Amino acid sequence: MSIVVLSGGVGGARFLRGLVDVVAAEDITIVGNVGDDVEVLGLHVSPDLDSILYALAGVADEERGWGRADETWHALEAAARLGGEAWFRLGDRDLGLHLVRTQALRSGEHLSTVTHRLAQRLRIRAGLLPATDDRLRTWIETPAGSFPFQEWFVARGHRDEVDGVRFEGATEAEPAPGVLDAIESAELILIAPSNPYVSVWPTLAVREIRDALELRGCPAVAVSPLVGGRAVKGPADRMLARLGGGTTAAHVADCYLGLIDALVIDERDAADADAVASLGIRPVVAQTLMTDAEARARLAQATLQGALALR
Repeated sequence: MSIVVLSGGVGGARFLRGLVDVVAAEDITIVGNVGDDVEVLGLHVSPDLDSILYALAGVADEERGWGRADETWHALEAAARLGGEAWFRLGDRDLGLHLVRTQALRSGEHLSTVTHRLAQRLRIRAGLLPATDDRLRTWIETPAGSFPFQEWFVARGHRDEVDGVRFEGATEAEPAPGVLDAIESAELILIAPSNPYVSVWPTLAVREIRDALELRGCPAVAVSPLVGGRAVKGPADRMLARLGGGTTAAHVADCYLGLIDALVIDERDAADADAVASLGIRPVVAQTLMTDAEARARLAQATLQGALALR
């Protein structure tokens, strides 16, 4: 079965680790969010793509939830002492990837090309594509002003309430090579448990990708990032409450109207199942908290079973 997964953020990377445990990795194509991309100390950093790379390579820092395991910070500490920016945590092992990516991009390679090569070097068998090779950046509108995503999320600790999101470059952005082909030939489309507004919507802001999902010829299933109406990590629940009017599973489903056929929700949100169904989206109730490898695989399996029920 050929599967396309839209993914962004830590939750998406963890879900993918479970998925490759129950499905042949070669059958999976991942479309990763690039709205979070940022330049730090002259280096091009793709945080969501990197989270996926590290997770599937088995080198992610599980405790911290981002970056590489067994990391050290000597280069960043030296840069800070010399007056360089240190608000975005770049570890010594992590720097190697950013150096290789930045050099390739400056030599004229596309982000999709270098991402494919990095995945091969890390012996990742699933396909990994950025949503676009063009510049696409998420901006956050807050009462305190408008900020690039990483400045709001990392430098400001996402403490500002969010009045809206916008995606700079979305009008001109085209899907990266292979993205539309993967969606059009897919037998199943999944949206990983990620913050809809800042981890999935940037990808959907690429018009041709959104159109392809609307015209899909296969089931599409999203996994809610909420457990008991709360985000496991990050500001998804706060954003849903302010921008969507609430934090029920139905509010998550509303973010994907016309794009999905089913939504996997946690057992603690089972009371929301009827409200999800009233939107024309089939609710699939499962244990969604990914505490370990077994839990990740169990969620992936439940998601696949929910998709099979749509056939």
